[in-house]
Amino acid sequence: MQKHLSHLLLAGALASFCSNVFSQPLAYVPNEKDGTVSVIDTSTDEVINTLPKKGKLGKKVQAAAIHPSNQKLYVVVRDKNAVSVVDTQLGKQTALIKVGDEPEGIDISPDGKLLAACLEEENAVSLVDLQTNKLKHTIKTQGKNPEHCVFSPDQQWLLASNEESNNVDVINLNTLKSEHLIASTKHPRGVGFSPDGKWAYVANEAANMLEIVSTADWKVQANIKVGLRSNGVKVNADGSRIYVSNGGDHNLSVIDTATREVIATIPVGQRPWNMALTPNGKKLYVANGRSNNVSVIDTQTNAKLKDIAVGNLPWGVVIH
Repeated sequence: MQKHLSHLLLAGALASFCSNVFSQPLAYVPNEKDGTVSVIDTSTDEVINTLPKKGKLGKKVQAAAIHPSNQKLYVVVRDKNAVSVVDTQLGKQTALIKVGDEPEGIDISPDGKLLAACLEEENAVSLVDLQTNKLKHTIKTQGKNPEHCVFSPDQQWLLASNEESNNVDVINLNTLKSEHLIASTKHPRGVGFSPDGKWAYVANEAANMLEIVSTADWKVQANIKVGLRSNGVKVNADGSRIYVSNGGDHNLSVIDTATREVIATIPVGQRPWNMALTPNGKKLYVANGRSNNVSVIDTQTNAKLKDIAVGNLPWGVVIH
């Protein structure tokens, strides 16, 4: 009996250990120049794989998004005017979805049913049905050169930042039309939402500022001065912090949403851009395009923990 109980306890401990080890979130980093994706184990902060296992996805990859199921990774392959579907377990491309001319930013709806792709040269946004991997709709933007596409938390709206016309389209996903145009200061790029959907945050690269937009009327209510060439935006799960990457200053601005003030500035690598948080919010990962690495930030101390070497010209990070 005692021996049987010991075996059960050992088996339980082993199962618990394996569960903890294999459930650690992974960070996926698209390397624009290499046409590959680096995979980082966030428990060790080491690169453990490169996708695809053989060859590359294309000559120029950019944005990436991970499906809520964690089975599929979606990567923009700009030279093919497409989004590659990569099976993260098999380590290979399983589909290639043609989305339109010159895609860059993409996002997946919270329910995992739709993918939005901004088409810079078409002045449009494509919507893809992720159950069929088929292009479902192409919606014209009012602005020019849409780059980043972001779904609102309630999936009623899609924002597209237009870097050439200095504004942000607000697309109604029920009518499939752009119904509002937010007048931004200069060269809007990264966009993030507060968890309750009441606020949208827009980084203006040429104005070095973050604009705060009320979603009640889609008007800019305030702005916060950040660093040189601000571009990426990430909001934490409880909405208390906004992280803005400053490409020209090689650092991140940390903003307290209660006071709307910058409370920390964190040095990272050269040309930091798009970011991701671990599910528990304890670490932030930022791709440094010109340093060919990813900086890991402790969000409790606002200090850099490590730089992880990846491929050439990392565009961003997604984590699941």
